[in-house]
Amino acid sequence: MSTDDASSLTTEDLEFLRRPLYGFLSVADGPVPAQPRPVWFEVTAEGTMQLFTGPDTVKVRRLRRDPRASIVVAAPVGERERWVSVAGRATVEPDGGHALAERLAARYWDLDDPTRAEDLAGILSEAQVRIVIHPETVKRYAY
Repeated sequence: MSTDDASSLTTEDLEFLRRPLYGFLSVADGPVPAQPRPVWFEVTAEGTMQLFTGPDTVKVRRLRRDPRASIVVAAPVGERERWVSVAGRATVEPDGGHALAERLAARYWDLDDPTRAEDLAGILSEAQVRIVIHPETVKRYAY
């Protein structure tokens, strides 16, 4: 069991986060309680976390006002309890959203399935930005 606090991801964290798991993203919104949303994500070689979304989404509007964000990733039911939480400043990057969407779709979906391939085409037909979370606090738990 552990609940270490750190400012960067460990090798074990990176291995865990490279699995096709859902992350739950929360962004700051002043006095309004955070409302986490399940998201696909990618951990980068630099130790940042990134995801894609439309440029006009609520999460992007909130991040432009207040760049604080966090993402929590948990092991699925049936595995030993484990989670990693990353919190820090998020940036909204105008480039790379489509490439990230393609990588993540291949990670989370079977793109040989025509329905999923069509779903991806729909995502790629719309504007996408990248949200990049720069870790300031990393917490973890493993049982």
